Amino acid sequence: MIARIWHGSTKPEHADAYEAMLKPERLPGVAKVKGYKGSFLLRKNHRDEIDFITIMLWDSTDAIRDFVGPDYETSVIPEERRKYLCCHDAKATHYEVASVHGLAQAFE
Repeated sequence: MIARIWHGSTKPEHADAYEAMLKPERLPGVAKVKGYKGSFLLRKNHRDEIDFITIMLWDSTDAIRDFVGPDYETSVIPEERRKYLCCHDAKATHYEVASVHGLAQAFE
């Protein structure tokens, strides 16, 4: 399994709107993509900006390439979301998931 990790920030006044755009019910299409396993959305409040980290889980880098394109590290930020960001990573990073422990129990 591969974790695709990306970071972006908004101003506090845009944070709730941006977060709402990333909720699973707002992204129903990605759940149907072959090789997509699920995701996490992390949020951290700072005084002047709000950080977001997305962690998307995929079967393989080939599955990510099929979804994103040949340059699979490039960030995919639709224009309607981009307007809320004050800064963001131009590229996502990818890690092989080496181990998972207790995750199922965390969501019961």
